[in-house]
Amino acid sequence: MHVLIIDDELALRQIIAATVRRAGYSADIAVGVKDAAAKLVRGDIDVAICDIRMQDGDGVDLVRSMKSSGVPTLFIMVTAFASVQTAVEALRAGAMDYMVKPVDSEELLYRLRQAQTLLGLKAENVALRKIVSGERGDSRFKFTSSSMAAVERLATRVAAIDSTVLITGESGTGKGVLARFIHDQSRRAEAPFIPVNCSAIPENLLESELFGHTKGAFSGAAQARKGLFAQADTGTLFLDEIGELPLHMQTKMLHVIEDKEIRPVGGEQLRKVDTRIVVATNRDLPMMVAAGSFREDLFFRISQFHIDIPPLRNRGEDILRLINFFLDAAKQKGETNIELDSAAEELLLEYPWPGNVRELENVIGRAMIMSDGGKITIGDLPPSLSIRTGKFEGEQKSPLASRSLRDQIRQAEADIIFRVLTECDGDRKAAARQLEIGLSSLYRKLEEFEALGQGLVRTNEDFRRSERNG
Repeated sequence: MHVLIIDDELALRQIIAATVRRAGYSADIAVGVKDAAAKLVRGDIDVAICDIRMQDGDGVDLVRSMKSSGVPTLFIMVTAFASVQTAVEALRAGAMDYMVKPVDSEELLYRLRQAQTLLGLKAENVALRKIVSGERGDSRFKFTSSSMAAVERLATRVAAIDSTVLITGESGTGKGVLARFIHDQSRRAEAPFIPVNCSAIPENLLESELFGHTKGAFSGAAQARKGLFAQADTGTLFLDEIGELPLHMQTKMLHVIEDKEIRPVGGEQLRKVDTRIVVATNRDLPMMVAAGSFREDLFFRISQFHIDIPPLRNRGEDILRLINFFLDAAKQKGETNIELDSAAEELLLEYPWPGNVRELENVIGRAMIMSDGGKITIGDLPPSLSIRTGKFEGEQKSPLASRSLRDQIRQAEADIIFRVLTECDGDRKAAARQLEIGLSSLYRKLEEFEALGQGLVRTNEDFRRSERNG
């Protein structure tokens, strides 16, 4: 819980701040109404301990202003002027409670505990209302396979507690979706859910992104910046690709998980954070531990609860339901009303889906665009699926049968490249990294593949369109 002490008396600020920090809460200070307003509007202050009479303004007016602006902070008012009228005025303005100077430490801590309980109850009540009204859960995909039903049951149990969770599985299996599900089913559902891909942040910026920095901490730090841990305070931080963290950051991450404290780059003061951590990876962390590239103590910390998502090829019962789920979602949005013909359905069920659910969703999305008669046929699907399964539209034979060895090799290469592009959501830079080729080489190959047939030309243009659109 993050507490702001607002008072123009230095000694009182210091005494209250020390009491708050000893109790395990994060404490910040403001020297008056203007200073406090600038900090409160950020929306990250849980409780404000606020003097009523200050040199630059009135604490009751500050409460009214913040409440009218939608700032969710709870206010505990403090004054040396003990009067029922003042107390009633503060409570009517929206304050939670009222104390008289001199402030008793035990009484203050009691009221802070009450505030913490109230914050938790508010989150739980909102979550319960959403469950009762059907706002959360009814629109989720319902799995058919026993393996994914078991995953969902475990995730639901884990959501009820605040333990760190490790989610593993191949690329495209839905690790991010499961992390969001855990957050949405938890008491933190109304707090921020912040996803971050550890491999997408340059190593020299990673510490600043996660923990924040002070003004002037490094070249270009023109102003202070709150890190992702602080932004996710009271909520959930989802660290995808945790296996990509460099060793020195793994050490810092271990300390944050153990101590629930962060130190911004360039800062001297530690700040308490109440952030739940969910991590994911498609790498073999035990093997990385054995190789010395991942800390064993961090592995044990993040894997207190381990959920492994099976690949789509091992749960074929879910494929058709997922397809219908994607088609129904598009229909409900008014985008299209398309069905699947039997031949296309058979091909989709036989394809091994190396890119998992992400690849399936992209294939169905593309097929809806390519379809003309209200039905998705084999001809609307990417040629790579037909090549892999040997199924073609009508009496059409495999294009490889009449091509030279060179063309067949190029076609196989195209199949691999377009699959990786699908896994990377059309991001050519990410695909080039995964394929371990230069970006210019990838562009050159995509141009070459246009000579292999109209099907691949259309696939390539699909990725161009997705790249242009963002």
